[in-house]
Amino acid sequence: MSTVRTDGSGTGRSPLLMLAVATLGFAVNFWAWALLSPLGPRFKELLELSASQQALLVAVPVIVGSLGRIPVGALTDRFGGRVMFPLISAITIVPVLFIGLFGQNSLAALLVGGFFLGIGGTAFAVGVPFVNAWFPPERRGLAVGIFGAGMGGTAISALTTVNLVKAGGSATPFVITAVVLAVYAVVSWLVLRDAPGRTIPTQPLVARLAATAKLSITWQACILYAVAFGGYVAFSVYLPAYLQTAYGLEQADAANRMAGFVILAVVMRPVGGWLSDRIGPLPVLAAVFAVVALCAAVQAFTPPLMFLGTAAFLTMAAALGAGSGATFALVAQVAPADKVGSVTGLVGAAGGLGGFVPPLVMGFVYGRFGSYGVGLALLSAVSVLTLLLTVTAVRSLTRRQAAPSSRVRSA
Repeated sequence: MSTVRTDGSGTGRSPLLMLAVATLGFAVNFWAWALLSPLGPRFKELLELSASQQALLVAVPVIVGSLGRIPVGALTDRFGGRVMFPLISAITIVPVLFIGLFGQNSLAALLVGGFFLGIGGTAFAVGVPFVNAWFPPERRGLAVGIFGAGMGGTAISALTTVNLVKAGGSATPFVITAVVLAVYAVVSWLVLRDAPGRTIPTQPLVARLAATAKLSITWQACILYAVAFGGYVAFSVYLPAYLQTAYGLEQADAANRMAGFVILAVVMRPVGGWLSDRIGPLPVLAAVFAVVALCAAVQAFTPPLMFLGTAAFLTMAAALGAGSGATFALVAQVAPADKVGSVTGLVGAAGGLGGFVPPLVMGFVYGRFGSYGVGLALLSAVSVLTLLLTVTAVRSLTRRQAAPSSRVRSA
């Protein structure tokens, strides 16, 4: 497909500055995206919600944020991160303020607000193509991995939301987040510039999405990310319940251990990108899924939490974080330059949605067998199958497209 080039409007801007501002934007938007989850128990009590209604309330922003990455990634290919980062941040202010000031008195209002709050979760699909264009191929894995660490913005919400409600009232965390989003929208508009020589697609949005869906790398990376990032999401959501049920831990202890899992995974994401720059994403991904398969198999037997069980979970956290970073290093290497955003949107959606399947499976398995062992054994089997996909089809595709990927333009 024909492409045009930007006029070099990014000349004079530092790639590291662009990376820092983009990562900050990812973290801020993810902070907003995750505001409802910590307040789920509070809304359940105040509005007398059932367990399924509470789950729906928390799930709506995540689902919308995951699926919304598909069109937002394609729009970023066309209009660039300099437009899309301020736009997404500004739009997200509206549902944040709506929920904070008006939308906490009924489930219907919360669901409407939560639906549009999901827009904040699409920021991931803006940042990957934006950052990718600013760095040469040999540094993209680390750069995109550092950007991906902005997913730690969800931890800001987890650590501050409930305390802010207690300190200042139900609207406080939402108003503060809206102010931060507004400041970021202005700063990003003034500071961000798209990389000079960025490839701009000329096809219509629907045609580009259709073309992206036909790429082998799109669906292969979707599977890799659904297992790697989806596994991270699943454990970050379900690990406290698992630890309380399987090991009898107190809620606070289980939550602290989950926080350790999340932090390690976030830290390892740029490490996975850096390793991909050094030795290639395929060896990293192969090692990741081998490690996850082994650790899940060990944990299927519910070993003592100290030290084998803890070691198994922390090792899985490190592997899943590194795998998330390596997946987008692979996308940066193989995807056509004018479709990085579109591919990122689809892959990002797969990762977000992939996090919903394992908790459902684990809950079903425990209800049927009274043990989580079968569910963890299934995770091990899925990891083995993903490992086989990596060393066969993905490796073959990477070799076939080595020449085209080497021609991807960079800053």
